[in-house]
Formats: sequence, C-alpha cells, structure tokens
Amino acid sequence: MEELIARITAALGVEPETARLAVGHVLGFFRKEFPDGPVAELVAKLPGADEAIAAAEAAPAADGGLLGGLLGGLGGLVGGSKGDLMALAGRLSGVGLSIDQSQALAKEFFAHAEGIVGKEKLKEITDAVPGLSQFL
Repeated sequence: MEELIARITAALGVEPETARLAVGHVLGFFRKEFPDGPVAELVAKLPGADEAIAAAEAAPAADGGLLGGLLGGLGGLVGGSKGDLMALAGRLSGVGLSIDQSQALAKEFFAHAEGIVGKEKLKEITDAVPGLSQFL
C-alpha cells in the first residue's frame, strides 16, 4: 500500500493522507461492486487495503463544492454501477481532487493493480463498469 500511496502522492501532487483516502474510496467502490473474484484478490494482496477502505468510510464527508455535490447527487439518481461511479467521483472531489487528478488517480491505481492481480483480472474489473477501461 505504501508504494501505491507514494506513487499517487507524487503523480497527483497531494499529501499522503489525501492519496490514502482517495485509494480507500476507490477500493471501497470496487469491493462494493464486486465483493468476490479479482477485487477480493486485489484487496487481499494489497497490505493495508482494508484499513484504507475503513478510513475512507469513517472520514467525515468533506465538502466537495458544487462539483462534488452535483456528482454525488447524480449518482443517487442514476443508480447501479454508473451511479456509484458518479458518487465515487463526488467523494474524490470531496477529498480535494480535481477531475484531472481523479483521472490520474485511476491510471496510477490501475497500473499498480495490474502488477498485483495481472492484466487479465484487471480487465475483468474494468470491463464490468462502463468507461473504466479507458484508464488502462
């Protein structure tokens, strides 16, 4: 986990705690969407993943401004994995990430995850949520 946090901290230009919360939100999203299979393997093989998810869940909801509120609200209206993805974008905005930083986060996260579970299993994860494969 520390390698991933350092990688994201450097790529996004954020504090390590912000990177950890962002990763926790992303992992929490995937675990909620896909509690078994490659996601469970990724969480199991990423030391500190459970703690990062718990910290993100326990963190007070930060004010993501207009964008965070809008995305979170739209997520509730859309529903399903697309809605959850919009809600995730709202949570990432809430920890202070811009849209560009969120996209960079996805690319760094998936690059690291590929090294843990392999390209084939990562593709299973990203193919299940429309739009995610663009970050591979």
